[in-house]
Amino acid sequence: MKFTSRCGPAVKRTFLRLIWHSIPFVVLIVVVVFVIVPLGRKITEQKAGLAEQRSGLVRKADEPARVITLEMVPDDLAEVIRLPGMAMPWKSLEVVAEVSGRIMEKNMDDGTVVAQGEVLAVIDRRDYQNAYDSARASYETARMHEQRFKALSKQQFVTQSQLDDVSSQVKTTRAAMETAKLNLDRCTIRSPMSGVVDRSHIETGSFLGVGDPVARILQIDPLKIQVGIPESDVASVRNLTQFDMTVDALDGKIVTGEYHYLQKTTDSLARLYNLEIRLENPGYEILPDMFVRVAIVKNRDEQGLAVPMYSLITRKGQTGVFVADQGIARFAPVDTGFQDGWKIQVTSGLSPGDQVVVVGHRMIEDKDRVHVDRRVRSMSELGAETGQ
Repeated sequence: MKFTSRCGPAVKRTFLRLIWHSIPFVVLIVVVVFVIVPLGRKITEQKAGLAEQRSGLVRKADEPARVITLEMVPDDLAEVIRLPGMAMPWKSLEVVAEVSGRIMEKNMDDGTVVAQGEVLAVIDRRDYQNAYDSARASYETARMHEQRFKALSKQQFVTQSQLDDVSSQVKTTRAAMETAKLNLDRCTIRSPMSGVVDRSHIETGSFLGVGDPVARILQIDPLKIQVGIPESDVASVRNLTQFDMTVDALDGKIVTGEYHYLQKTTDSLARLYNLEIRLENPGYEILPDMFVRVAIVKNRDEQGLAVPMYSLITRKGQTGVFVADQGIARFAPVDTGFQDGWKIQVTSGLSPGDQVVVVGHRMIEDKDRVHVDRRVRSMSELGAETGQ
């Protein structure tokens, strides 16, 4: 009895240790029974379903493929690149004072539209008027002296040298008078060209020195559009006379400008040739420094055939399309040219009237039977059909 009581706790500890070490195996059995077995059953069912689908496809293999075709119709095709450009004033002039004085009259402000010759401001004329009157009086006096000396010279009362001195005085006083008149006229500051006052630098009562800025005048009708042309596209630009441009700041408005000048040298860093385009801007709607996107037509085919790029496929190393011909798909190798948006020019291999398979072409092979569900005649119809 003493032996039993003495060994009892040891047996219990051994039993508990066995139970504790058995827990992971019990958990593993539960996972196998309740997780892995159902998952395996589900995979088996999916495989069976796929097998049924394959068998269904095999059974339907003899049915014609359902396709959509695009009829080949000659169209105006163009390879267009779009380059960023910037609107610039056709001319920009800084008007400066040519004489010094106080501003007595100001006839313009920022944004004022002015015509060539219109008065912008007037400088105090009084000093210049006095200078002109004095110079004119001196000239008149010298001229009268000359007339008297000429009469005396005929009577030989004066020498030729004396007459020459008087004639020289006439020329000197006349030059002084003309200079005084010029300075007097310069008191009236006029616009050198038609345009808009971009910035006025003066106020009535302010004092101007010679060379001080008065106003900056911009000619923005027409505008000058500047766009950088890569070397590879210079030849294409030379053959163009008009350019369509998109102005994003005006909700994508499209305007047309004319070729003006292609710079003969490149920017030293970007290696771009600067193209200048003349753009009429009568309403001043487009402002300087606005960005535009210039469309440059590199190639054009006014009666070309084209297919969607995605309709091209490769068979045995040849690029081509499938043509639906009396319910049979026939592979037609083609040669392609330039790209026009999401379509590409076909230079050989197709003829007007051919029905090119554009939907379902990935599921057929040469000489497969096809059923044309829909025929379209234009890329616009095809775009709506395919979501392009």
